[in-house]
Amino acid sequence: MSVSVRNVAAVTALGAALAGCGGGTGTSKAGGEARMGTHAATTPASPSASPGLPGSSSAPRPGAPGKAPTIAPGPNGLTPVFERAKRQADKTVALTFDADMTSDQGPRAASGERFDNPELISTLRTLKVPSTIFMTGRWAEEYPDQAKSIGTDPNFEIANHSYSHHAFKSPCYGLPTLDGAAAARADVDRAFAAFRTAGAVNTVPYFRFPGGCYDDQALRAIATAKVTAVQWDVVSGDAFAKDPDAVAEQVLAGVKPGSVVVMHCTRSAAPVTEEAIHTIVPELRKRGYRFVKVSELIGK
Repeated sequence: MSVSVRNVAAVTALGAALAGCGGGTGTSKAGGEARMGTHAATTPASPSASPGLPGSSSAPRPGAPGKAPTIAPGPNGLTPVFERAKRQADKTVALTFDADMTSDQGPRAASGERFDNPELISTLRTLKVPSTIFMTGRWAEEYPDQAKSIGTDPNFEIANHSYSHHAFKSPCYGLPTLDGAAAARADVDRAFAAFRTAGAVNTVPYFRFPGGCYDDQALRAIATAKVTAVQWDVVSGDAFAKDPDAVAEQVLAGVKPGSVVVMHCTRSAAPVTEEAIHTIVPELRKRGYRFVKVSELIGK
């Protein structure tokens, strides 16, 4: 199938208005020194490493970050940032899905708003698309059965998207901002604890900043968590979109070997994502692409 690129400008504009759902590109100069996505390194084992943490030789605890490739810290120990596997020779692409829910959205969920998207997860399973789900802890608490189902399915890996979906730097699409480094680190830990409570096992030591917003201060605040921050190079524009064809065209126009695509796993905020996947997946396969999890891209 030949896919023309139409409405790309409109979708790009939409992608910039995601209100904290992954619309930012992260930094300008700030944090750029820690961007090390072109050379990955597996964290070395350490006798003093805690069970289940990166570098541990023990089996990971449910909900704790398991053993997966990470990137060495940046200058001054800053959390490293991965955006795309730029040295990829083969056609691989990682579809990532943000399962967003802020800590104060419980009343909206109670009134019937759906922040989950089980149809999307089912479609990814049916189409056999390995994927990385960047989940907030609050989402895992709201949908523990789904979090466990995703987190015990080898087709998926769960990465940390914070607990509260509050910003780690300000301004960030109008999101509330966490108060200081201690609060930032605690928010990351609380998300992993929520995954553990839900019974998720396939968790990885990767973190995505809410809204994609970060700077050196944010990278420094979570450095002791020993995670790799994962951004993206392709914005799908699925947040609040109503045209699945436009979303598909945006993705297909942007994907390159080693790309990381940001999409969403929230029906209320991204209602056409599942439909767009039915176009994106077969077309990329037709072009010779193979779908992988982020861990495989980082491990190259």
